Amino acid sequence: MSNTSAPKIRLSNLALEGFRPFFLFGALYAALSILLWVPWYLGFLHVPTALSPIAWHQHELLFGYVPAIIAGFLLTAMPNWTKRKRLTGTPLVLLFALWLAGRLATFLSEYTGLTAASVINLAFLVVLGLYALREVVAARNKRNYKLAAVIGLIAAAQALFLYEFSRFAHVDVAGRLAISAIILMIAIVGGRIIPTFTGNWLRKNNPGREPPPFGRFDLFVMVISTIALATWPLASHWDALAKPAAILMLLAGTLQLVRQARWCPERTLHEPLVTILHVAFLFVPLGFVLTGIALLAYDSSFASAGIHAWTSGAIGTMTLAVMTRATRGHSGQALHAPASTVFVIYLPIVIAAALRIAAALAPQYTMLLLPLAGLLWVLAFCGYAIFYGRYILSK
Repeated sequence: MSNTSAPKIRLSNLALEGFRPFFLFGALYAALSILLWVPWYLGFLHVPTALSPIAWHQHELLFGYVPAIIAGFLLTAMPNWTKRKRLTGTPLVLLFALWLAGRLATFLSEYTGLTAASVINLAFLVVLGLYALREVVAARNKRNYKLAAVIGLIAAAQALFLYEFSRFAHVDVAGRLAISAIILMIAIVGGRIIPTFTGNWLRKNNPGREPPPFGRFDLFVMVISTIALATWPLASHWDALAKPAAILMLLAGTLQLVRQARWCPERTLHEPLVTILHVAFLFVPLGFVLTGIALLAYDSSFASAGIHAWTSGAIGTMTLAVMTRATRGHSGQALHAPASTVFVIYLPIVIAAALRIAAALAPQYTMLLLPLAGLLWVLAFCGYAIFYGRYILSK
């Protein structure tokens, strides 16, 4: 008889590593927010928030869900980059509680007011950013200073969000600034981990051509992409910027596509855990191209399609791709995506993104496509919670 006992599932294990509470509850919140938002947007229920349905949807994706996943990723990866002690125990629980307080304050802001919610959400981003900055500075890890700066940009967008909504009853620049910062982070981190994970897998399973190391071409692509993303938030308010921003967007999209092609995506099709990273990143150049077309044609449908290529597509798919891989790796599981992951998580999130883009391009079908996209989004994130929650809660 074997003496090996099965791993014990305990809530206390959530405090062991950063990815555990933030990935699990981030996924659950991503599902819950869409379950609430779609019927609310379609007029079937009311949420007790001071924000409009569209503004709440923007806010909770960009300043609720995404910061949770960034926190889970950075708190788990940063000790490997800096060789410093990871955040665990009470400090981790307190940081998570601050994020959770932001969700509750925003949800109940019809009663508590938006100022309190904004302060709590901003506090979480500031604390996370300062922690990240302290760690990379202490380790003299200059390569990752830029990630702390991106968190600072998201925090600035959070502060601007309250001002815009209070002044104009809708949000434009703050949302674009946050999306730009997040897509920049995906381009930075994706450009690091996708070629690395692809190369590692290819050397073991499909020897031959491998992704080249980061070089001058990649640096050029990132510079153009950063300039394009920096001009986009102001382009809709400054007509003189619209055409230059459009050209930069189209150029950045083309260059990012060429950059990704050099990472050998077609050679990874036998391992979905690697392939999904490439599929997720493909939404980055697609968002650039759709946004460039929108700026040239002054077309709101293409503008919405570009935003959702980045949010539903790049953000939704990339976060789940990273969450599944990191969870498997840090819980001692094989770096292989089983059928449950492929069919309950990966396929639904990719199809949800495609349907959401289609709904933007064909608004006459919104009542059909939007609920379908929402249901598939919920399925994907609930699938993560169900199939990966046991690993998160086990030691």
